Amino acid sequence: MSSYSIFLILIIIVAFLLVVVIMVQNPKGGGLSSSFGGGGTQQLGGVKQTTDFLDKSTWYLGATLIGLILLSNIMFTQSEKSLESKALSPEEIVVDPNPNFSTDATTSDE
Repeated sequence: MSSYSIFLILIIIVAFLLVVVIMVQNPKGGGLSSSFGGGGTQQLGGVKQTTDFLDKSTWYLGATLIGLILLSNIMFTQSEKSLESKALSPEEIVVDPNPNFSTDATTSDE
């Protein structure tokens, strides 16, 4: 697997988890947490602890997503620089094997 595929898979997983955590949160009454039995989890850990966990996990997943995106950008720009061809360096003079002849000579139609 290339590093591009690894970063892509990690970014997709973190983005999916972030969407799930945001959808589970309970804003001003309602939300998916009450639809999928979120009340049972609140009884186990307490309402305050569940809210704190969801809030912290949202921040951590968001920071992880931004970090992965920035890290992948840095990795790919560095890998592009290392893949540049060393055959054509700006210091060398390249001689064209097929020189273009000037077409300034006009043909006379006399």
